[in-house]
Amino acid sequence: MTDTHPAIRVSEIFGPTIQGEGVLIGLPTVFIRTGGCDYRCSWCDSLHAVDNQFRHEWEMMPIDAVWQTVVTLSGGRPVMVSLSGGNPAIQPFRALIERGHGEGYRFALETQGSVVRDWFADLDVLVLSPKPPSSEMRTDWATLEACVDAAQEKPQIVLKLVVFDESDYAYAKGAAERFPRLPVYLQPGNHTPPRPGNEDASVDLDGIMKRMEWLVEKVTGDRWFDARVLPQLHVLLWGNKRAV
Repeated sequence: MTDTHPAIRVSEIFGPTIQGEGVLIGLPTVFIRTGGCDYRCSWCDSLHAVDNQFRHEWEMMPIDAVWQTVVTLSGGRPVMVSLSGGNPAIQPFRALIERGHGEGYRFALETQGSVVRDWFADLDVLVLSPKPPSSEMRTDWATLEACVDAAQEKPQIVLKLVVFDESDYAYAKGAAERFPRLPVYLQPGNHTPPRPGNEDASVDLDGIMKRMEWLVEKVTGDRWFDARVLPQLHVLLWGNKRAV
C-alpha cells in the first residue's frame, strides 16, 4: 500500500538505548532524531541535526520506512519512542504516532515549545524545554502556553530546564511559576558539547558535576522542593558519543 502521509525529515534513528535525561531517565527507548530547528542555541549538543550545513546527512523518509526501522530496532516489541531533534515539532508525526499506538508503542516528544501542534494531544509524554538566557534564544511564553493547551492534558506534560548559571536558574524558577501544575526537571548544562563529526570530543565531567552540586545546593537552599535535579546520564556513561 502506498504511503500517502507526509514524509519526515530524519537525521538519525537509533536504539534501543536508555533515555538519558528528564522524566523518563533510564527507560529503554528508541530515538527518532529529526533534522532541522528554528533555534540555534549557543551550547547546542546536536548541531548535526540542527544546522542546515548538515542537510545532506538528513533523509526525507516515508512513514512506512520510519516505522519499519523502529520495529526492526526494537525487535517488534513495544518500547518508548522518543521524538527529538532539532525541533521535532516541525515534522508531521501524527500518522506515525497513531500507527505506533496501534502496535502498543508509546511516544515522548521534547521541544522548546516554539511550534504548536494539535497532535501533541496524541503523545504519551510531552517534554517542554524552553531555553534559558545562556542559549541566547528568546522564549515566546504565549506560544509555550499554547503548546500546553494543545496537549489538552492528555499526555504527561513536564518542564525540563537546562541550567548553566544564576541567570538560567532564575529563568527556571520563573518558568516553574508560570506553569505551577507542571513537574519541573532541572539539569546542569554540558559546557563541552561536541562539534558535529567529533563525537570523541572530551567532556569536562568534573565541571559538569560541580555545576550539578551547585544546582542541588541552590534548589535545597531555596526550599524549592518541587524541583528534581538530574544529570544527563548518557553524558556520564558515554561522553559526547552519538547514537547511544
